[in-house]
Amino acid sequence: MLRILLINDTPKKVGRLKSALVEAGFEVVDESGLTIDLPVRVEAVRPDVILIDTESPGRDVMEQVVLVSRDRPRPIVMFTDEHDPQVMRQAIQAGVSAYIVEGIQAQRLQPILDVAMARFESDQALRAQLQAREAQLAERKRVELAKGLLMKMKNCSEEEAYTLMRRQAMSRQQKLIQVAEQVIAMHDMLGS
Repeated sequence: MLRILLINDTPKKVGRLKSALVEAGFEVVDESGLTIDLPVRVEAVRPDVILIDTESPGRDVMEQVVLVSRDRPRPIVMFTDEHDPQVMRQAIQAGVSAYIVEGIQAQRLQPILDVAMARFESDQALRAQLQAREAQLAERKRVELAKGLLMKMKNCSEEEAYTLMRRQAMSRQQKLIQVAEQVIAMHDMLGS
């Protein structure tokens, strides 16, 4: 059963989403207004999904979503009466997984949550791939820098510098990036 943190930012319609969730068989682990520090609340409650019920998501709502998405990512579903495509784009960019306009019916909640979770997982996988690619690129740049430094120090070709680094890595059972960092550190220490 999904653990749901419900953020209710709709004073006129208090309880409409909670009633639909309970009717659909979900566990609402906490219900709060948006005056809370959402990342702290998420850390304390550790929900599987965050549902935000708001008439129109304002700047404060978006800031809270950005903070959660950055620090404690979770699928976030926003139920709203706001039809404005620009507001929808802002919500998606802030980290909302599903933006639902009007109409909260208990029978629609499970498919909506399924889509939000699938989209969240897909986004997280893409972020992880991007971070891995960025790390690989950063490592390549450091290896290239170390190769260039070796070429100057040893007055050798690029291929010879690379071979020296590879041999060093294999003999010490290290990764090439570790040898590259050692070459760069030695260069910096010697001030060559």
